[in-house]
Amino acid sequence: MDRKIQDVASYFAQLGSVLHAADSATLELITASLYDAFHEERNVFVFGNGGSASLASHFACDLAKGITYGVSDRRMRVMSLTDNVALMSAWSNDDGYECVFVEQLRNFCQPDDVLLAISGSGNSPNVLRALEFGRKLGTVNLGLTGFRGGKMLPLCDQCFVVESSNMQMIEDIHTMGMHAMVTMLHKRIAGSRSPVIALAGGRPR
Repeated sequence: MDRKIQDVASYFAQLGSVLHAADSATLELITASLYDAFHEERNVFVFGNGGSASLASHFACDLAKGITYGVSDRRMRVMSLTDNVALMSAWSNDDGYECVFVEQLRNFCQPDDVLLAISGSGNSPNVLRALEFGRKLGTVNLGLTGFRGGKMLPLCDQCFVVESSNMQMIEDIHTMGMHAMVTMLHKRIAGSRSPVIALAGGRPR
């Protein structure tokens, strides 16, 4: 943990500084790639480890429902590769944890599909193996990462890098970036009819 962070206020202050430096233009490019995949009915596969695994599930949920809720009958063809525990444990047990994502992709992935990798470090072997598989197959590789991008940076066509060594802040900003992209996708699909309520799950809270 960063020793400069002494309380909640200092955490928020430092988070604000990291967020201010974030490259929003890259998020716009990733959003455009996701919109193209939606429009062309290509598959999107989202994956990551630990906290990033939860973010993958969260993002897949938002992409599957939130971007079209109340404005379109069409849906994004999206799958989180972090949610099938039985399959992940089977591949981990038999071939090693580095295989858990790439072997799922072999079942479904086609050229021009989208891989969206989330990794705080950018160096997770299973994430890198999946992106390498996508490179050979001809997928569109997108990434959310931290630090300096790690080994996944050159494997991605577009990669949003949160330049921080604080994993909590990296994940905070990944979450905010995901929600920003979901909001922009919803507005783009809906035109000018985008109700804020749709992004809160469809009912007032």
